[in-house]
Amino acid sequence: MENTPFDYVPILIQLAVAAGFGITTIIGTHLLGPKVRNANKLTSFESGVEVIGNARQPFSIKYFLVAILFVIFDIEVIFMYPWAVNFREFGWEGLVQMFVFMGLLLLGFIYILKKKALDWE
Repeated sequence: MENTPFDYVPILIQLAVAAGFGITTIIGTHLLGPKVRNANKLTSFESGVEVIGNARQPFSIKYFLVAILFVIFDIEVIFMYPWAVNFREFGWEGLVQMFVFMGLLLLGFIYILKKKALDWE
């Protein structure tokens, strides 16, 4: 069964409608919205708390490093879920592959500990 260009017309129509809705909404709110611009209206507002200081204060790189490492190891745990659900179907080959995967995870974790990436001073 061959696809013809006519088969893609519904997709193009859906894309056009979605883009048209987005563009119409943006232009409509800009044209119909209130035009009140004063100092009080343009100030930042966060959960009813007055803004104090600059939002661009430097953070310790350790904070971001721990966050990135958490995400990396969290995603690697997600890869273990399908294996755990289907481990009987994978047999010995699947078991060996998971041990290799876990060994690589362990090597990565040991590397992180050796580099003292998780040590807070």
